[in-house]
Amino acid sequence: MLIDFFYTLRSAKLPVSVKEFLTLLEALQKGVVGPNAATQLDEAEATGYKIDDFYFLSRTTLVKDEKNYDKFDRAFGSYFKGVEAIADFTRDIPLEWLRKNLELNLSPEERAKIEKMGWDELMETLKKRFEEQKERHEGGSKWIGTGGTSPFGAFGQNPQGIRIGQDKSRNKSAVKVWDQRAYKDYDDTQELGTRNIKVALRRLRKFAREGHEEELDLDDTIRSTAANAGYLDIKMVPERHNNVKVLLLMDVGGTMDEHIARVEELFSASKTEFKHLEFYYFHNCVYDYMWKNNRRRFSEKFPTLDIIRKYNKDYKLIFVGDATMSPYEILQPGGSVEYNNEEAGVEWLQRLTKAFPKFAWINPEPQGVWQYRQSISVIQQIMNQRMYPLTLRGLEEAMRLLTK
Repeated sequence: MLIDFFYTLRSAKLPVSVKEFLTLLEALQKGVVGPNAATQLDEAEATGYKIDDFYFLSRTTLVKDEKNYDKFDRAFGSYFKGVEAIADFTRDIPLEWLRKNLELNLSPEERAKIEKMGWDELMETLKKRFEEQKERHEGGSKWIGTGGTSPFGAFGQNPQGIRIGQDKSRNKSAVKVWDQRAYKDYDDTQELGTRNIKVALRRLRKFAREGHEEELDLDDTIRSTAANAGYLDIKMVPERHNNVKVLLLMDVGGTMDEHIARVEELFSASKTEFKHLEFYYFHNCVYDYMWKNNRRRFSEKFPTLDIIRKYNKDYKLIFVGDATMSPYEILQPGGSVEYNNEEAGVEWLQRLTKAFPKFAWINPEPQGVWQYRQSISVIQQIMNQRMYPLTLRGLEEAMRLLTK
């Protein structure tokens, strides 16, 4: 019982001792995370168990250093493949239903024949299937399962559905994602492979002298010395600093995983070039809150309204994201893949752009695919076409716009 889990952690180079593992087993036997927890965690009996409870208990007992949290998350996910309900339904989806035996791939013509559902119909149908389904299904067009054309499940094909229990995106067309998701903060110490990003960002710089008198004013020193009959008269002035204020909002997780290296370079360059830089994370679209640390994104939230009130309108607002999502995530209340947001994302984007008149959106997706993504077109309209690719030319054009 859980011996394989212990060896999975050790193979992931986690410093987990036998004593710590025995402490975890004792906690399970005592029912710390629920009645009969020790038996419920058997992989064959995982049906209906709140896997999050065991996740936090095992991380608390087995991991003693925060730097190992990422390793633990990857090892935990590879062993349990757990799912978490984000919609407010009454029961968990059994892991057995989501066991992958096949992965369906259809031709464009076959995909075109599959009928899409509207938002309301999709959510109502999922609730109905959830109530009616009693066993695992595979390769079908109706039930929650795998490898079929149903809009509910994993490793199948449907032009618009709810992805459940799949480890990563395949077709980028899911309306909602039902899964345990962990994001990683962008590294602001990333060394740049090129100075081009820094050079482009410098177009936004606006220097002003501030602080203590620490810099020699050579011209005034020469002038004063000459006027003082040749006796040296040193003049000092405050150092010149970049006075531009930047509010950087970055999309993280999901399809943005493909662009981590380039966004880290941009983030690193921004922290170097701008003294007054504030940053926050969001996922896919901005809603009523954002966060600064992805490990604590549910416990340390920053309300978007507070962010709008905190910073003056002289801040330059820069969004960084691929704008690749279901259009429902932007236009529909409850459209977020992580929770049921009361207001549509478009409302929050409009509030932000109204509060900060100097704004732009930087998109790491190749510009050639923008016309094929409906959500990108929607974001472009909301941004008044102020969307630029994450290229040298795109950054230069964005910085030029923000300086006007």
